[in-house]
Amino acid sequence: MILLSWPACVAAALAGVWLDRLLGEPPRWHPLVGFGRLAAALESRLNRPAPPLRQRLAGLVAWSLLVLGPAALAWLLVTAAQRASPWLALALHALALYAALGARSLQQHIAPIADALSARHLDEARRLTARIVSRDTADADTEALARAACESALENGNDAIFGALFWFLVGGAPAVVLFRLANTLDAMWGYRTPRLLHFGWAAARLDDLLNLLPARLTALSYALLGATGPALRCWRTQAPAWSSPNAGPVMAAGAGAVGVALGGPARYHGAWEDRPPLGAGVAPGAAEVRACLRLVRHTLWLWLALAAAGALACLALDLRATLAATSCPAAHAFAPARA
Repeated sequence: MILLSWPACVAAALAGVWLDRLLGEPPRWHPLVGFGRLAAALESRLNRPAPPLRQRLAGLVAWSLLVLGPAALAWLLVTAAQRASPWLALALHALALYAALGARSLQQHIAPIADALSARHLDEARRLTARIVSRDTADADTEALARAACESALENGNDAIFGALFWFLVGGAPAVVLFRLANTLDAMWGYRTPRLLHFGWAAARLDDLLNLLPARLTALSYALLGATGPALRCWRTQAPAWSSPNAGPVMAAGAGAVGVALGGPARYHGAWEDRPPLGAGVAPGAAEVRACLRLVRHTLWLWLALAAAGALACLALDLRATLAATSCPAAHAFAPARA
C-alpha cells in the first residue's frame, strides 16, 4: 500500500467494513449521487455528434476529469493527514472505503426480493427487482425475477464489495476512490447505445481493466466456498461466451458454486436478448437468491480473515526483528575480547 503499513491498511479496511455494516449508505445523501449528477452534466456538454475517434477522445477526457481528479484529491488529503496525525489519516482511509463499499446495501436491496418471492407477492418482487436491474420486469415470472436477483447479487458482489476492497488494500483511499468512480462511470456510460457507443468506450474498457484481477479473485473465492468442481468447470466453459470479460467469470463461478442455472434469454427495453447459460443445477427461486447472498457474505468474511492473518504475520515478523535488534548489542557487549 502507498501510505499505510499493511497492518494499518487492514485496520482501516476492517473499520470501513464495520462502518458499512453499521450505517449502510448515508440516509440523506450519498457522495455518488452528486458524482452521478456531475457526470451527467459533463456528458451532456462533451458528448456531441462527431467522428468515432473524436467521441472516444471526449469520453476519455471526461473520464480523466471525473476519476483522476478526485483520486488525486484523495491522495493529497491523506498525505496531508498523515503528516498531521497517523490516526487522522487512518480515519480518512476508513471513511473512503466506507463510502465506496455497498455490502449492506446489496443485502438490503436483494433480500427483500427473496422475501417477496417466498410470500408469492410477484408485484412487489417485480417492483423491487426493477430497482436493481435494467432488464424488463413488468411481466416477469418467479424464475425470471429470482434469476435477475441472483445474477445481480453475484456480479455486484465484485463491483460493490470485492473490487473496492481489493483496490483499497492495494492503494488505500486514492485507489478505492479511483476504482469506485470508474465503476460508476461504466454503469452510466458503458452501454452500446447510439449515444454512448463511442463516448463510453473509455469508461467501459478502463473499468474492465481495473476489474480484471479482482473479478478473478472473486470468482476463485466463490468456487472455494461453494461447490468447487462445478464452479471451476462453469467458469472455464461458460465465462468465455459471456459479453463481459469480468462479469462472466464471476457469475459463472458463483452460479456453479451455488448450484443454480442462470443466464439465458432476458428482455431489455422491450427486446429479447439471447444470453449464454451460466451455472448448472436447479432453476432459481427465493432459496437460491438467499444462497447467492450468503455466498457473497461468506466471501467477504474470507477476504477479511486472510487480510487480518497477513497483518498479524507482519506484526509478528516486525516484533521478531525488533527483539533480534535489541538483543544483538547486548550479546556483543559481553562477548570476550580477542587476545
